[in-house]
Amino acid sequence: MPDAVQFIQSLVNGVGVGLIYGLVGIGFCVIYNASGIVNFAQGVFVMLGGMACEVLLRKFHLPLPIAFLIAVPFVALVGLLMEVLVVRPMWNRGSPLFAIILATLATQIMIERITILTVDEQPHTFQEFTLGGPLKIGAIAIPYQLFWIVGCGALMVGLLWLFFTRTRAGRALRACSQNREAAALLGIPVGAMLLLSFALSAALGAVAGILVTPMQAIAFNSGTPFGVSGFIAAIIGGFGNAAGALAGGILLGVLQAVAIVLLGAGFKNVAALTALLFVLFLFPSGLFAGLKPKAH
Repeated sequence: MPDAVQFIQSLVNGVGVGLIYGLVGIGFCVIYNASGIVNFAQGVFVMLGGMACEVLLRKFHLPLPIAFLIAVPFVALVGLLMEVLVVRPMWNRGSPLFAIILATLATQIMIERITILTVDEQPHTFQEFTLGGPLKIGAIAIPYQLFWIVGCGALMVGLLWLFFTRTRAGRALRACSQNREAAALLGIPVGAMLLLSFALSAALGAVAGILVTPMQAIAFNSGTPFGVSGFIAAIIGGFGNAAGALAGGILLGVLQAVAIVLLGAGFKNVAALTALLFVLFLFPSGLFAGLKPKAH
């Protein structure tokens, strides 16, 4: 059995990883609310964010803040292109949502192959934002990067709240999440909201990727596990519920950390899938459905 120090250390790390899952899950919710589409390429935005930042740091020797400010808009542009070149034509033709969802999965595979050709297939990482760690609290070691993940995660959630509650575009996107047909009748450009949702979710994924890469190396195929975990986090929280997705991500990260400590690393995915089945069977609306804002 693990001792208390090892157990607490795992919980701390699980919270950090869970916040990343939560940001990915919020990306799923943003697109789903605007269109009803589940974007299974969401995880690839995490990979692209971390990979683009690493390339800018390694090959062009840019300062981290500059690399961050370039990588996030770049990934957002990839999200825009995905919507314009893949999703929008199928949407305009009235293709079934299932076909559009499969198209997003195919797009992820294509982006992964392009990444192999333009970068390589090796894992990449870069140094933590703040050097000199970890912070020692007794026998517990907390990487400085974890504070960046918590702080930036909280900042992103706060900015999203301001966007959805204080801006016209955010309120229009919320209207689409409540009723897309009614929003269109009120003159809200639903197509533009779909475009915005892809850019926003891609930017969220990029931020998550940049935050996690110093703690976990990113390779061309790293998007899949992050995408799956973010999808599970969104379901645990109540699909379409951004606040619930964040809470679901933290819960999932902690559950995986506990499973690794008690049962071994091989049970990490077992814990995630068990949590998914538990929620689907007993709480089909999600554990945190009450966190979803009510329509006014």
